[in-house]
Amino acid sequence: MKPFLTILFLVIITTASAQQVDYNTNKNFVAEGYDVTEYFNNKAVKGNSKFIATHDKVGYKFATQKNLEKFKKNPNKYVPQYGGYCAYAVAINNEKVDINPKTFEVRDGKLYLFYNSWGINTLDKWLEEDASKLQKKADVNWQKIKIKK
Repeated sequence: MKPFLTILFLVIITTASAQQVDYNTNKNFVAEGYDVTEYFNNKAVKGNSKFIATHDKVGYKFATQKNLEKFKKNPNKYVPQYGGYCAYAVAINNEKVDINPKTFEVRDGKLYLFYNSWGINTLDKWLEEDASKLQKKADVNWQKIKIKK
């Protein structure tokens, strides 16, 4: 009887902790369909509907087959931080805010996306207000808000 209870307990714990991370899938894709591999070339490039992949139950578009293959080999390298929400808003307001896919930063091998509209460019604020400190704050805040509700 003990092995059965142990297995039942593990199944319940695994199921309870398997909640999905909330990704910003505005326009049905992470980064609004921009090619996440191109950000690492310091470019914001729209993806093509011919080159699509799914990772962690969300879609990504790519500009080329080569970029799609690159993503498939190591998807976690290219997934934007904080589910693709504005890094500055996660840090400062503990909120999930949409982004402008043309406003980004690659820092320490990680992709950060930012809101940029109506005269507010949060990437500028991120850099002005000490990106390293804000990154640490956003990492902590993201742990509190990352689960899809």
